[in-house]
Amino acid sequence: MKKEKLLAILRLQATRNIGDVMAKKLISACGSPEQVFNESFSTLLKIPGIGSYALQHIFDEKTAKRAEEELLFLEQSKYTYHYFLDDDYPYYLKQCIDAPILLFKDGNIKLTTNRIISIVGTRSITNYGRGFCNQLIKDLATYQPIIISGFAYGVDICAHKAAIDNNLQNIAVLAHGLDEVYPKVHKRYIKDINTNGGFITDFWHKERPIRENFLKRNRIIAGISKATIVIESAAKGGSLVTTDIANSYHRDVFALPGRATDEYSKGCNHLIKNNAAHILTSAEDIVTMLNWDISEKKVQQTSLFINLNEQEQKIFDYLSDRGKQLLDVIARDCDIPVYQLSSILLEMELNGIIKPLPGKLFEV
Repeated sequence: MKKEKLLAILRLQATRNIGDVMAKKLISACGSPEQVFNESFSTLLKIPGIGSYALQHIFDEKTAKRAEEELLFLEQSKYTYHYFLDDDYPYYLKQCIDAPILLFKDGNIKLTTNRIISIVGTRSITNYGRGFCNQLIKDLATYQPIIISGFAYGVDICAHKAAIDNNLQNIAVLAHGLDEVYPKVHKRYIKDINTNGGFITDFWHKERPIRENFLKRNRIIAGISKATIVIESAAKGGSLVTTDIANSYHRDVFALPGRATDEYSKGCNHLIKNNAAHILTSAEDIVTMLNWDISEKKVQQTSLFINLNEQEQKIFDYLSDRGKQLLDVIARDCDIPVYQLSSILLEMELNGIIKPLPGKLFEV
């Protein structure tokens, strides 16, 4: 990426009152991050959905200077980055409207499978939760999923350690810059995670782990994966915020049930009771719900015994690879207009090839 472009992206990321959604609108309207800062204030003000409040700090010199300092740090560091329009930006995260315009990465991350799951929960994990988490990841290991978590105490670090023990790629999503280690006691796991996985964040270096950052970080945990799993949670907590975000992204959510009187099962029981999460009792629940058990033989049989035209085969192959997807996402990725896609999907549904799900979702 050219230096001028990266600097403009950093300026947008740092500008007060301009979040990721607003930044994407500006980039889309102007054609590039650099062009945003070549336009006049009055021209930017004419962009639909952009108001004077959002733009009042866009040309601040202090912000520009901070962006230059961060650019210099990136040039001198080992860290890499992903721009939201680049091909190597995490696929599922790219579908989220508020996904970061720029992600920073450390390690050996390879998102080459769609079997990506996030595991979250209380920092005060019990023996029940720890035992289930370890067994769950061990039982899923044969499917080689990527494990996502937040590197915090409790459920997070339990999931990371289990992934390491089962030689699974695992990724820690941080609520601070890559130059910070929090909590310090988890520094011992950095080498193992970086060997087969790594760390990602949308926070600049020198950013510290304050409470607001953890809440903001949760959208990445929810968005980068196919499903979010809650091992244990009290009636209130950050993991429940993550499940709310995951549900808003139309992702699957699973929760481990517990006794009604157990403090750290109340949040999970509430999710299940209110149909905000699938009940999770074993690895088989995840394998079945996410279609990980569909063998190559089944896919071949479907293709052999049903005559699919070119577009139907394209949709079938796409859904077989990606799992359940939104109508608009299928239309975009398969390059088929929505009005045309709707009739094709109906025909495929009548032939028993796909099935519709709530929220305009479809799966094989």
